[in-house]
Amino acid sequence: MTEHSPADDLAVALTLAAEADLVSLDRYRAADLDVSLKADRTHVTDADRRVESVLREHLARVRPGDAILGEEFGALGDSRRQWILDPIDGTANFLRGVPNWGTLIALAVDGVPLVGVVSAPALGRRWWAATGGGAWLQEGTDREAGHPAPRRLRVSSVDELAEASVSYQSFQGWDREGRGEQLSALNRAVWRTRAYGDVWGHMLVAEGALDAAAEFDVKPWDIAPIAPIIREAGGRFTSADGEDDITSGSILVSNGTLHERMLELIR
Repeated sequence: MTEHSPADDLAVALTLAAEADLVSLDRYRAADLDVSLKADRTHVTDADRRVESVLREHLARVRPGDAILGEEFGALGDSRRQWILDPIDGTANFLRGVPNWGTLIALAVDGVPLVGVVSAPALGRRWWAATGGGAWLQEGTDREAGHPAPRRLRVSSVDELAEASVSYQSFQGWDREGRGEQLSALNRAVWRTRAYGDVWGHMLVAEGALDAAAEFDVKPWDIAPIAPIIREAGGRFTSADGEDDITSGSILVSNGTLHERMLELIR
């Protein structure tokens, strides 16, 4: 297996994100957007498929020995190194014209995500991290000066649940998981709850704007890049039951200080 540095892999991931943005923005709010239902009754658009195809083609050129796992076209290859792709996270938002959606890209080695990029072009934001290199946010563009300098991210210092601002993503997700009572307890225990939805709530934790976020019914491509971004921002990433795993079907991210108390509430 060819050795690549984290910086090299991050550069690939950022290039992939830029390519994805060009495709997705071209189809965002397009009058002829093709929308259909998959077998699991979730929506898929021609943009989802186009973005993932572009990313796979690029990886085939620059990382031909690596495996790929994508939401739309499944698994390809057998390698310790696996790229995990969600071409458009938040497809329901995308097709309705809500700007809270993005492309998620991660590189996992032996099942552990080491590089993560989340690009939300309609929000004008891109977050990224590689293990050991910190977590970063690029906001907006200036046509004359180019991109403003990226901002290094750090989670909040809130250390009391009663002062915490938390995203729970969706009531339906918690209810289907049989954790409606836990959600009620969470709402009573913290200062503020909102369902920011999809990947944005988790990125707000990395920014320090929120203190924790939890979600159920998630697949590896929904959450893989979140792990290195949260950890490099100084926070903690586990499942809702405290497992260090991207295949458990749930996610809890926090500033770290509140994590164990959050787990007690939602387990």
